[in-house]
Amino acid sequence: MTFYQHWRNVPANAWRWRNFSPAEIACRGTGKLLVNDDALDRLQALRTALGKPMIINSAYRSPEHNKRVGGATGSKHLSGTAFDVSMANHDPASFIAAARRAGFSGIGTYPRSNFVHIDTGPARTWGDPFPARPTAFAPDKPPAREHLAESRTMAGGGAAGVATIGAAGTEVLQQALSDAQGSVQALIPYLDTMRWVFLALALAGIALTIYARLDDWKRGRR
Repeated sequence: MTFYQHWRNVPANAWRWRNFSPAEIACRGTGKLLVNDDALDRLQALRTALGKPMIINSAYRSPEHNKRVGGATGSKHLSGTAFDVSMANHDPASFIAAARRAGFSGIGTYPRSNFVHIDTGPARTWGDPFPARPTAFAPDKPPAREHLAESRTMAGGGAAGVATIGAAGTEVLQQALSDAQGSVQALIPYLDTMRWVFLALALAGIALTIYARLDDWKRGRR
């Protein structure tokens, strides 16, 4: 075990639990941190098995903070081997089963505060049962990629391409009519307006393409 007067003093190369930060494990009242490698290894194994984030309400507690919050004198939080985990994004029954498999033998349930206490102490359980949830948590799924026919990027790019070709064609036709005689030349002003309409559509298509690419990037589709 390694003790730090403040979690900010932990060297980056000394922290190997990738899904947790020293600040999450440190004492909430003082910032002090006692690193119990075995307990943190089990916590990381549990996090990996669950495959979703764990919200740590309380981990290590310094003696003064433990006394301040009314913790037991022999609390496992004092040795850095206990963790209070929110059930905001977990099914309690599934979480407890996974915690036991990860090597946590002390289990305390607090449905009113919506968290489960787990520790590496002697096997024991306490607390009230959690009420059954009306619906189970949906499995986490990565966002699906767009089908090509539904792609906003393709739609925007296609519109820009068609409008650009239309603008170019209109300009060529306008140039040809400028050499003509008689009443045909009266069409030239209308063609000039049409060319600007095509250019506006091309710019709109380009803007849609850029927006779609940025939005897809934010959603992790690219």
